[in-house]
Amino acid sequence: MKKINPWIVVFSVLLGTSIEMLDTTIANIALPHIAGSLSVTPDEATWVLTSYLISNGIVLPIAAWLSGRFGRKRYFLSSLILFMISSALCGLAPSLSWLIVFRIFQGLGGGGLQPTSNAILLETFPVEKRGQAVSIYGLAIMLFPMMGPLLGGWITDHYTWRWIFYINIPIGILSLLLVSLFLFDPPYLKRIKDPIDYLGLGFLIIGIAFLQYCLDKGEEKGWLSSHLIILFFIISAVGLFFFVIWELLTPKPIVDLRILKDRTFMIGCILVIFLFQGLFATLVTIPLYLQLLLGYTAYQAGIATLPRGIGTLIGMPITGFVLLSYFDARFLMAVGAVGAGISTFFLSFLNLHIGYWNLFWPQFFLGLSLPLIFAPLQTMTYGEISKEKMGAATSLRAMIRNIGSSIGISIATTLLQEKAQAHQTSLTQHLNPGSPLVSSQIQGLSQYFLLHGYSLSQSLGMAEGRVFSQLAAQAEFLSYLDNFRFFALFFIPFILLVFFMKKLPKQKRGA
Repeated sequence: MKKINPWIVVFSVLLGTSIEMLDTTIANIALPHIAGSLSVTPDEATWVLTSYLISNGIVLPIAAWLSGRFGRKRYFLSSLILFMISSALCGLAPSLSWLIVFRIFQGLGGGGLQPTSNAILLETFPVEKRGQAVSIYGLAIMLFPMMGPLLGGWITDHYTWRWIFYINIPIGILSLLLVSLFLFDPPYLKRIKDPIDYLGLGFLIIGIAFLQYCLDKGEEKGWLSSHLIILFFIISAVGLFFFVIWELLTPKPIVDLRILKDRTFMIGCILVIFLFQGLFATLVTIPLYLQLLLGYTAYQAGIATLPRGIGTLIGMPITGFVLLSYFDARFLMAVGAVGAGISTFFLSFLNLHIGYWNLFWPQFFLGLSLPLIFAPLQTMTYGEISKEKMGAATSLRAMIRNIGSSIGISIATTLLQEKAQAHQTSLTQHLNPGSPLVSSQIQGLSQYFLLHGYSLSQSLGMAEGRVFSQLAAQAEFLSYLDNFRFFALFFIPFILLVFFMKKLPKQKRGA
């Protein structure tokens, strides 16, 4: 077989993976436009996101089995073609129902791209150069979800929401051509000829589909106050329980859970949950803060969140190409976790009158800290995994990362709602109409409305309403600060757990 430059292989597969990562966030910003265009409510339009996440989450853990069944190159190309065709159909969708159907197929195609490309990267490079490979992969994993809202906002403002799907096609075609030319199945990748594990697959679909629905719709439905959410949580728990039991007992599982016996890999998967909970929680929270409280447009909010991407862009190659050669990966992760925790905590010092640089530096240092975690974590997690097991490991880790991201977003949105209500209750108790400060504010606003032609009773009512609106805005603002403090704490267990991972021998560190 002809020797191919590994960086050409990296570029080929990452092109396809990058558009899939972009699609995890690019549609979020366009939901109001989609709802208006298709004459549905904003709540109904959220199924555009939920349907993708459910189908994507089901495919992630079985991608390794599908690669073994059909051949890795063939499966990657098939996933990419399905993703591209579905993207085109999403752009052409005449109704919400059809858009949801096409998004399901898009999620099925996209779910095969992430873990397969990760496995290809890790197998293409020798162990001592994996730090370089994962640093490039990390740029795609971290930067493209950040770019999604910015690009989605720009496209919907200047063209139409349908183009957020059409842009996948030319990039996908280029990736398709390059992968066809330069990717080959490795000789050690044995083709799976055993019959499919239908029972394991069935339990997996039930567990992941119902869990993803709960995580995506839980806050909207009221979590445990909703009988539907409670029922779906129970169904999900039962499905996942029997999935785990069956996969550990059957000799030919569709998902190889036995790989979790590797202590470092198992701890690495736990750390991924903490990392992506914090990463996606702040990725969602900061744009909401800017748009709802500071009045930014979607595009302006995307621009304001770029400092994190700039920090990541600088930090990732330095970590992968330089730092991993000289420092223990566990030490780098601990330093990165401290930096990310402090940077996230400093976001809680923001106020409603901040300037650009007040927002720039905490995000920049957060972006600079994340590569110190991501590249070493990738290198360490797969350090003891054989090439034959690499596909199974990347698929399982991708599923865990996906669940961690969804949990982080659910926690963030729920905390914002609950903390805002708690602060509003607390502030209302101190809103005494007899207070000189409150009385003077209501009196001043009443005079303002009187001068603009309103009656005395109207002016008084509008003044009291304005004061209450200010109180509600203050409560909402305080809830965002609580959110930043809460997710800063997520990095404390991360710091403690990294040192339970096995130290890699010197020759196994990234070079």
